[in-house]
Amino acid sequence: MDYELRAPLLEDTAALAELHVHCWKETYSKQLPEDYFTDDHMVARRQLWERLAQDEDHNLRRVVAVGSKGFLGFALAGRNPGSELQLYSLYVASANHGTGLGQELFTAVLGQQPASLWVAKDNPRAIAFYRRNGFEFDGAQKVDPKTSRLIELRMFRT
Repeated sequence: MDYELRAPLLEDTAALAELHVHCWKETYSKQLPEDYFTDDHMVARRQLWERLAQDEDHNLRRVVAVGSKGFLGFALAGRNPGSELQLYSLYVASANHGTGLGQELFTAVLGQQPASLWVAKDNPRAIAFYRRNGFEFDGAQKVDPKTSRLIELRMFRT
């Protein structure tokens, strides 16, 4: 599979918003209500990617994977002042699961540095991936404020 890892560009925002929502549907369709993915949700994702493409914040790491047929996945990580590095997002379209792309995106934004992340409780594939990369649960959990169905657990790597 041929692809390029790079920073997102402003002209990528519509396609990245579509990939973002597509990955969420694939990953969370059983945990989120069907009406969660409204047109407003797509608009919000597009606005997010516009900000990410234009933002020059050097504390935010943004990497997208693009192949001959379009975008395949993305990863976002950052650091708030005085806090550890945090993985905010890592998504790969399910058609590309098992190819090593997720690992490449993950490594591109985190390397081997100590970090934290939040993962959906009902996402065993992601949990296994993060454990293979040295992350363990610390006991913290939260419920997504937009829906009471998505419980997230915090993991750390030291």
